[in-house]
Amino acid sequence: MPIKIPDLLPARSVLEGENIFVMTEHRAIHQDIRPLNVLILNLMPTKIVTETQILRKLSNTPLQVTVELLRTSSYQSQHTDEDHLSSFYTTFDRVKDRNFDGMIITGAPVENLNFQEVDYWDELCAIMAWTRSHVHSTLHICWGAQAGLYFHYGIEKRSLPQKLFGVFDHRVLKPNSPLFRGFDDVFQAPHSRYTEVYESDIRADPELELLSVSGGAGVFAVKSRDSRQFFITGHPEYDPDTLAREYFRDREKGIPIQVPRNYFPGDDPSRPPIVRWRSAGQLLYTNWLNYYVYQTTPYDLTHVS
Repeated sequence: MPIKIPDLLPARSVLEGENIFVMTEHRAIHQDIRPLNVLILNLMPTKIVTETQILRKLSNTPLQVTVELLRTSSYQSQHTDEDHLSSFYTTFDRVKDRNFDGMIITGAPVENLNFQEVDYWDELCAIMAWTRSHVHSTLHICWGAQAGLYFHYGIEKRSLPQKLFGVFDHRVLKPNSPLFRGFDDVFQAPHSRYTEVYESDIRADPELELLSVSGGAGVFAVKSRDSRQFFITGHPEYDPDTLAREYFRDREKGIPIQVPRNYFPGDDPSRPPIVRWRSAGQLLYTNWLNYYVYQTTPYDLTHVS
């Protein structure tokens, strides 16, 4: 898929090196088609890594997608250069009067805080409320999924006895769901989190539909009945070495951390990990973009409501 991104975004050279067709702004203005407009609220501290991972997953359909990157204005990132943020990111006050076909809200390393203790919680609530009337379909990832479930449906997150860390098997509960079209009955996905949501809480809400669970990782995929809100508790977009980098980072800092499960061959961190989730991760993002954004969004974005 031709992803329209700023000409100088670092992800461009990475994706082009992987033979992914990236359309720069200069080329896109010469095409007379209506692209999908997707907004990414990137809450991760490693913003360049995360934006590249997500852009890679939005890259396997013939659709043209214009991607815009959003950051919070109530919290200043400590891990991303301000020049990068000012060059490639916008803020909510600049987009709140516009409509979007799709939106992705990432996770953030703030799970052990109560939602109200997060510095940008009020701003995030305002953005999530805005999505109900200005975004056709919103995809929430990891902590973003927990935040969305709490804000929209009052579903509490619960602390785990230890970090859920590794690659886990998942079952598709609704094989006919377009989100899982083409999936095997069992697929794998990475998780890295200290909290969870209870399956019983999801099933108790008639406005929610549980789509996939894991015996080792619990709830994985949930959507609203109207398909306007999606919640994914894992990280199907992760790179091959993401869990390894997290593991070695925490170990070097003296933070208690177990070897990620089902990741290193023989649980030996000296051996390169084997990727078992790439195809499922690609298919999940592609299916969401195709079936829940492109095929149902109004041609005139002013009709999104």
